[in-house]
Amino acid sequence: MQEKGTISVHSENIFPIIKKFLYSDHDVFLRELVANAVDATQKLKQLASLGEYDGEVSKLRIQITINEKLKTLTISDQGLGMTAEEIKEYINQVAFSGATAFVEKYKDKGQQQQLIGFFGLGFYSAFMVADRVDIITKSYQKDAESVHWTCDGSTAFELRKAVKKEVGTDIVLHLNADSEEFLQKHKIKEILNRYCKFLPVEIEFDGEVINNTQPIWIKSPSELKEEDYLKFYKELYPFSPDPLFWIHLNVDYPFNLTGVLYFPQVTQKLEHSSNKIQLYAKQVFITEEVKDIVPPFLMLLHGVIDSPDIPLNVSRSYLQADSNVKKINTYITKKVADKLDELFKKDRKSYEEKWPSIELFVKYGMLTEDKFYEKAKDFVLFKTVDSEYFTLSEYPERVKEKQTDSEQHTIILYANNVDKQDLYIQACKRRGFDVLLFDGQLDSHFLETLERKLDKVRFKSVDAEPVDKLIGKSEQQASLLDEKEQNKLQDIYKQAIRDATVVWSVVPMASDELPVVITVPEFVKRLHAMAQLQPNAGMPPMLQLQAAINANHPLAKKLLSIGEESEQLALARKAYQLALLSQNMLNGAALTEFIKEAATTIV
Repeated sequence: MQEKGTISVHSENIFPIIKKFLYSDHDVFLRELVANAVDATQKLKQLASLGEYDGEVSKLRIQITINEKLKTLTISDQGLGMTAEEIKEYINQVAFSGATAFVEKYKDKGQQQQLIGFFGLGFYSAFMVADRVDIITKSYQKDAESVHWTCDGSTAFELRKAVKKEVGTDIVLHLNADSEEFLQKHKIKEILNRYCKFLPVEIEFDGEVINNTQPIWIKSPSELKEEDYLKFYKELYPFSPDPLFWIHLNVDYPFNLTGVLYFPQVTQKLEHSSNKIQLYAKQVFITEEVKDIVPPFLMLLHGVIDSPDIPLNVSRSYLQADSNVKKINTYITKKVADKLDELFKKDRKSYEEKWPSIELFVKYGMLTEDKFYEKAKDFVLFKTVDSEYFTLSEYPERVKEKQTDSEQHTIILYANNVDKQDLYIQACKRRGFDVLLFDGQLDSHFLETLERKLDKVRFKSVDAEPVDKLIGKSEQQASLLDEKEQNKLQDIYKQAIRDATVVWSVVPMASDELPVVITVPEFVKRLHAMAQLQPNAGMPPMLQLQAAINANHPLAKKLLSIGEESEQLALARKAYQLALLSQNMLNGAALTEFIKEAATTIV
């Protein structure tokens, strides 16, 4: 038997496109060919289970071999093979999928075996790296003759009888000059480890089986122990610390989805990971770009998602948004929220210990996903500067008695740097006020969101105003200075500092507060915090500096009583420098001068 013909292609230009542009990464040719071999093997096993094949199927495997002398790469399987007629139908007609026809034929027999091949184009990826491709195959069908198909990358092919005793298929790639890197063992191992490490049929290369055919995500959670999940995590991320916890995904309606998502130890710095969640389709690695399947905040997670219901383009390299993708996105978000809620309710103390590692993740989710916000508001935690934790419903109740302003808003005070703002924190504590710690990268956005969502709740930094004005109660401290004295005191400071960017005011405060308090208005602090998330935009200007002179500090009376103007101005400058120092705004020559003057007082 010998036959020659032309491959049935509906456009004369499609073959060069398939060869050069079908796949974004040429390495995937091996994934496609191995995936086809897995299909053939699984089909044969399915036929055996239906009683339509009586051969041995328990030890079937795929072999990959290199012949450096002949410059060939061969993918051999022990699957169901093909007859000459099947080659004509499935190989010579581009984009006619053998898997599709097989599933259609056996769909009524209750054997919906998951098959990888779908597009019918994967085989032709071989021509990206090969000048010639041979198929030597023998069908499982009784008395079937073995056949040899060969093609040089044009639309011409040759089909003839072959000598092959065992059922199965050998795909022989005669590599072109530009692709001889695929004759290197380390290169093939690298590709197999990337794309094929969890395929369901054993793959042998260089004398060893390179894949795990039973990854944990295809197993029932009831079969697995904690050490199984940790071992698998180390298999995926060998150099990462142990995860905090994980979620096992397993759903078969209205779509099929399995997988395991791990919660790593996340820092307070938001760093998008584009390669930490791996997408598989029936155990074939597809991509690490899963932004359409999971919402942005879940990109902080690690793990594996496997679904045959995620639509792919012909190269399997990019996702196409459709209703299934949206459903999967929603489902994963819900599962993550449910897991966190379960952990919080089951063991709050343990949850609080994990909070520093999951805080950024939870807040990011609340900022970007309304449905997640609705669930997360029950388990998001607020941490005080004294390291106590409260929920979103608990904390306003805790502070509203002392921290309600004249318009009945609950004022929640916060610090973003405990060390630098200690002076202001202590002032708040002396008034009986409570202070939260908001020092995360997203907290400025998070506060804005909470103010929009919560009724009559406002957030203020501890250094946004003098402490007695932070809450905004109608009653104010009485001033020990009359109006004339206040004006004179303000003039002294203006003359001493002579800086037009400073806005002066005289405010009655407690006598134990600083003689001058520098404050940064809340809107300015948030503007700067938000700008830090967009470093290329540059920092906004600080605008005018707010300097409040404490009318009730002993220095106020002293300054008014000093007759020597130079002494009066020098003392006012020191008070102002002290205020700057408290806000970490004293630097350069001014800081050096302040330190030298302070040193002379202790000699």
